Amino acid sequence: MKGAVAAGHSETATCAADILRDGGNAFDAVVAAHLVACVSEPVLSSLGGGGFLLAKKSTATPVLYDFFAQTPLEKSPETTGSFYKISADFGTVTQDFRIGPGSVAVPGTVKGLFNIHEELCTMPLSRLAEPAITLARNGVEMNAFQADIFRIVKPIYEVNSEVKKHYSNQISGGLFVEGELFKRPLFADFLENLHKEGSKLFYEGEIAKAIREVCSVSGGHITAKDLRNYRVIKRNPIRSEAFNHTVYINPPPSSGGILVAFALKLCEKIGIQKHDPWSIGFVKKVAEVQRIVNKARLELLLNNQGKNPDTDLLDEELLEIYRNEVLQNFSSERGTTHISVADGNGNLAALTTSNGEGSGVMIPGTSIMLNNMLGESDLFPGGMGSWTPNSRISSMMAPGLLQLDNGTEIVFGSGGSNRIRTAILQVLLKISAYEIGIEDAVNHPRIHIEEEILNIEGGFDRLIVEQLKNLFTESKIWQNKSLFFGGVHVVSRSSRGEFTGCGDPRRGGIFMTVE
Repeated sequence: MKGAVAAGHSETATCAADILRDGGNAFDAVVAAHLVACVSEPVLSSLGGGGFLLAKKSTATPVLYDFFAQTPLEKSPETTGSFYKISADFGTVTQDFRIGPGSVAVPGTVKGLFNIHEELCTMPLSRLAEPAITLARNGVEMNAFQADIFRIVKPIYEVNSEVKKHYSNQISGGLFVEGELFKRPLFADFLENLHKEGSKLFYEGEIAKAIREVCSVSGGHITAKDLRNYRVIKRNPIRSEAFNHTVYINPPPSSGGILVAFALKLCEKIGIQKHDPWSIGFVKKVAEVQRIVNKARLELLLNNQGKNPDTDLLDEELLEIYRNEVLQNFSSERGTTHISVADGNGNLAALTTSNGEGSGVMIPGTSIMLNNMLGESDLFPGGMGSWTPNSRISSMMAPGLLQLDNGTEIVFGSGGSNRIRTAILQVLLKISAYEIGIEDAVNHPRIHIEEEILNIEGGFDRLIVEQLKNLFTESKIWQNKSLFFGGVHVVSRSSRGEFTGCGDPRRGGIFMTVE
């Protein structure tokens, strides 16, 4: 076996598999796959955003590449008209976002991919960009899931004529729907120039000038200095033990990883294993852990006021306090994508990237939409404009590695905004605490608590749903599985070199092995 990949689209996964088949390593595959995802998953993937790579070379300790978005050095005084409020319609719930020039943070994806390529990859960047260039020119057929994503965030992609020009069918005039051919010739041109000229094109050259100009037109904050000063940061992942297994996951200043590790430890502390994983007792405890983690997260963000989240969440004394709060309750019984790759030599890659929902601001001549990270209320609970200048934004993205005590290594991650942490928690619990297979763990229905509202995904037993509804003042019942509950793409490599995994069907997931 040469490896395995789990991703959110067949073209994305096929690209990674082809790179592995041609002799590339896991890091070659994940870089090439992300470039393809910018074409095949256009709302969820963009070079105008940021992300993280959890990388483990076969004989090395895991390392985290942080290339997430950065807040600008200064706040522009001209903010009038720089934000627009839109609502995304998930069907059962709606969620408000802010877009516009004032929502754009300094993007890091381009520099991140170049840094990863320089330090970890074996193939030339021209080879890794080739599949995306070809797909962008020839086009990709819009599948049902990607068309539905366009529907959900339709207001962003119809916000102005420039955006509509890139994401609408030129014949019908509407956003692309299932079965239509989506092409991005300007993006193909950009990639050809990028792999020849390097990341300076984006951060110091013509593209940097275009970003600066388009953002400053109506109250945006990004300057030439912001782009020139952007740096990728290598971090040591959080290392945490739970249920006799080891988890490596995205560390602060992002909050997603620390909260997943905290929740796993809390589940261990309350003895969750005494409940059958399909029982109401298990689901109740997971719901209460989610509620407590929400509380801890808000305290974390508001107390730090934009600074690094506090790693003391894993302190034993604090865990004991939250453990008691969980046990005292129920005592009677709320655009991101991920790619996981493993190769035959033991290299492992978990790449999670996000463009937010997109800002509605295009980089002229590239077909690239910039992020709206400064408009994410989940990232800035203190309100719009509450961000601290010149700081790495805290993210919920949590690519990670689970090492089982039998030598199996599992790379994972998820899209889903603030649902990322709850999606990953529920999958990891099934695998680590109950030894449930990866496919069953990913496919099991999920719950998510947001602002004291319990969301219950379709698939639970009717009696469990009825009992859960009685525990919360408000609940929303989803009839089917939904992308609202994340998309956890997982790849596992056993100590004998055997590969298993799963692409989450909630987000068009595909899993492939490579002979």
